[in-house]
Amino acid sequence: MKTIILFSCLLISLLSNAQEKKHNLSLDSLPTRWDEALPIGNGMLGALVWNKEGSLRFSLDQAELWDERPMKGLHRNEFSYKWIQEQVFKKDYKPVQDNFDWPYDNEPAPTKIPGGAVEFNMEKFGKVVSAELDIKTATVKVIWDKGVVLKTFVHATKPIGYFSFENIPSSVEMNLIAPLYNNPVKNIADPVGGDDLGRLGYKQGSIKKTDNSITYLQQGWGGFKYKITIEWKYTSTHSIEGAWIISIEDKKKKFNDDNLFLERELKIGIDENQQSHTSWWNVFWNKSALKIPDETIEKQWYLEQYKFGSTSRVGAPPISLQAIWTADNGRIPPWKGDFHHDLNTQLSYWPSYSGNHLEEGIAYLDHLDQNKENYKRYTKLFFGVEGLAVPGVTTLDGTEMGGWIQYSLSPTVSSWLSHHYYLQWRYSMDTAFLRTRAYPWIKDVAIFLERITNKNEKGIRKLPISSSPEINDNSLNAWFFDNTNYDLALMKFNFSAAKELASELGLKDESLHWDSILHEFPDFAISKNNELMFAPTLEYNVSHRHFSHMMAIHPLGLINWENGTKEQEIIHNTTSLLDSIGPDYWCGYSYAWESNIKARAKDGEGAAKALEIFAKAFCSSNSFHLNGDQTKSGLSKYTYRPFTLEGNFAFAAGLQEMLLQSYAGYIEVFPAIPSSWKNISFNSLRAEGAFLVNASMENGIVKTITINAEKGRETIIKIPSRDLKIKSKVGITIIDEKEGFIKAVFKPGAVLELRN
Repeated sequence: MKTIILFSCLLISLLSNAQEKKHNLSLDSLPTRWDEALPIGNGMLGALVWNKEGSLRFSLDQAELWDERPMKGLHRNEFSYKWIQEQVFKKDYKPVQDNFDWPYDNEPAPTKIPGGAVEFNMEKFGKVVSAELDIKTATVKVIWDKGVVLKTFVHATKPIGYFSFENIPSSVEMNLIAPLYNNPVKNIADPVGGDDLGRLGYKQGSIKKTDNSITYLQQGWGGFKYKITIEWKYTSTHSIEGAWIISIEDKKKKFNDDNLFLERELKIGIDENQQSHTSWWNVFWNKSALKIPDETIEKQWYLEQYKFGSTSRVGAPPISLQAIWTADNGRIPPWKGDFHHDLNTQLSYWPSYSGNHLEEGIAYLDHLDQNKENYKRYTKLFFGVEGLAVPGVTTLDGTEMGGWIQYSLSPTVSSWLSHHYYLQWRYSMDTAFLRTRAYPWIKDVAIFLERITNKNEKGIRKLPISSSPEINDNSLNAWFFDNTNYDLALMKFNFSAAKELASELGLKDESLHWDSILHEFPDFAISKNNELMFAPTLEYNVSHRHFSHMMAIHPLGLINWENGTKEQEIIHNTTSLLDSIGPDYWCGYSYAWESNIKARAKDGEGAAKALEIFAKAFCSSNSFHLNGDQTKSGLSKYTYRPFTLEGNFAFAAGLQEMLLQSYAGYIEVFPAIPSSWKNISFNSLRAEGAFLVNASMENGIVKTITINAEKGRETIIKIPSRDLKIKSKVGITIIDEKEGFIKAVFKPGAVLELRN
């Protein structure tokens, strides 16, 4: 009982940290750019609150707003991996670029599209006194000096956004602003800045307004329609409550009676709805918490947790490049707002595992499973074999979109996605998930890889042609005739995971088969200085945003610090070379990824420095990752500002990696922290094996470690100090205790407490 009380006290103490106002976005004026706006959302619906040219603006979005017309020209000629090989061998590469790259760059669709906006005339409100996003309640509150108060949120579990005004002038004008789909076209072939919406060719939608409602109906491509409905009521002479919803009609869905739905919700009232909304967020914030001495990094982590909770939900599409905050600038979003599986979606879900947000993380895998048959169609069409491959760039339903084919049609994309199935299993120990989802996915990918690779005369298995994302761009020189370290790491991981999971399920013959394939792959390409190379014929020699050559270190963990001197030297030398060549052509997400790599190298100083640079130089005032160096201080030669989310979430994972690691077969607390961080604590970070871990450090000394087992499992705990002793254990059998490690068997629900 005493252990449970101590565990609960630590939980309450740390969770209160998540509720501190210092983690909120608190401003003394409304942002005047859409990508600096105050963001709210629930995975399906999103809104950005800001000031556009003197009007209060809510930019409204919905995750399923997509123009999914086929990519014009992508399949007009040869659409096959074999044909590409032939062109590479012939050194006639322009036809490949014309067939696969040109359509993505020059065609406006398929693409994510914006919803619309609602604006309020603020002329009589006075000056903004404060504009705050309270992350505890996921609510935006704005106060003006004439007493007007705005409160707005997107409900956590209902498909609806709410707003209320107190002390509002009776003559305030409210308007629904439609995207300018019929604007004259100025921008063409600008996937980064975004083409004009006019290129989509839509007829401008209609807006109907009554005394207490506005409805906007927009026709999209191929019978797709969407509708924004806003309703409001006066609760007193100078108080308004309102709500909005975005609905879709297509071949699968019909419009609902949104006016009736909104009327019912407004009768319930905003206060009662906010209670149920806040209840969901209370559960979310109770999942994990932390406290570190660096306030900038700590605040950024809480803001990343907030954005993760706002963008990833079961039942909604996973996090795309901008998720539910599509650009409100009159243009198609950067890179069409699509699903980039060469890095962007994968990094976005890194923090879900140790951050103890497996439910939000599984939304990603739900999407992949839902599109599995479409991926298999693509696998057969493009590669000509059975099994499972996923395009690197896809629409909402998983259809290929083209682009630089070294990543957009890479044969190892699905292996990186396998890693997320593997992590979901390792962190949850959910045997039903293992049996019905994780192993079937990884097995199908292994079948594909076995059939797409060949053994040479020496018995070495390799791809016919191999690449490393964005290395040498989309040129003939981007292709290699030996496995790149990127492709090799992903293939090795997939067969290793297939072997492990088959064994876990008692499928001995399958496990042995995957093991035999695994041993046919060569060693990684290592330079004479013991550094990971891009490929056997290309050393790491140029600054690049994608650390593709280092996949074996992180995230895949095939080369580990814990494996001894040889692998430590590879990790140290590879990261040192990365630093010496420098960040000229890094994006913000590169720094976030670097923090994870440095943490795996037990370099707390380097990991913290990367996180600090990311937060200060590559984020807008609302914490959105803007890709380029916003300080223009030489941290990157990229100084542009396209907004994407993967850097934000890789940042959160980086801090978690500094505080807790479990990938190497044991649980280790504070494995990579700066020497200046003397007082640290975290609660309910998750370790592999389905263990929840609490730990605290005071004055540089680890004081407590508490481990709670969700499932019955054996594990090993690394003990950071001889003074840390077992204080209590419930449901635990100690097997071994020596050399700074404790090996123990935990029953489900067992708790082990170590105290100094």
